[in-house]
Amino acid sequence: MPARTPISRLAALWLAVATAGCGADSARAQSLADRARGIGDGVILMSFAARDGVCGNGRGNIWTGDGDHSLRGRPLWSSDCEPGPVRVAIEVRGGHAADLETFVGGRWLPRADALDLGTVEPAAAAALLLDLARTERGEAGEDAIFPATLARGAVVWPELLAIARDEGLPSETREDATFWLGEMAGDAVAGDLEDLSADERVDLEVREAAVFALSEIDGDAGFDALMRIARGDGDPRVREKALFWLADSGDPRALALFEEILTGS
Repeated sequence: MPARTPISRLAALWLAVATAGCGADSARAQSLADRARGIGDGVILMSFAARDGVCGNGRGNIWTGDGDHSLRGRPLWSSDCEPGPVRVAIEVRGGHAADLETFVGGRWLPRADALDLGTVEPAAAAALLLDLARTERGEAGEDAIFPATLARGAVVWPELLAIARDEGLPSETREDATFWLGEMAGDAVAGDLEDLSADERVDLEVREAAVFALSEIDGDAGFDALMRIARGDGDPRVREKALFWLADSGDPRALALFEEILTGS
């Protein structure tokens, strides 16, 4: 059995990535999975600022939207939900990220096999997590996407779109990326999601996830894309999903489309 490499070495490598920043510098950084190979077991902890509207109770329950707790325009109720920080724990086994847990609020409890990297710049943390999503093929890679979307000020949708399009990644990771695109996206990515839904080289599950993501976009951009998909001559299974989400919208324009289809007009 090979000797274990001290967990502090892994921490140093994480710090090298985290301090590399974003953009070109981050792209030149070696992936976390590559850097972690051959390093022994342990737990890495890091924290970073959450975007507005994110809060948690420190026990795994996380909310990502603002609630209206007022009556006649005046505050009525105050929640104990903490507005951050985001806390990510990564379990490393055999040099790979084997498990990842995300919390908001609370505090870390001391444990002998863990090293806390402290507070990381949000954009750097998001870049690191999305790199992990690209390089780890297990649950840790899939689970790294959600905390990246919570990072304050980080623009992550271009990388999420790239992950959703990457045929070399597990379908679960790509579906997660597509889901969060829909949760955070607006007009800027509606066209890309529509293209993704029509790309027959992409797994059906990912194309259906793109259709769902379009249904989550506020305003007309997502709705209009669903209408075009439903009217088109693409995969009937994808069109069926578009029709389902159009029906769920309650928009009268969807009813007109159903009449058009059923009457053959």
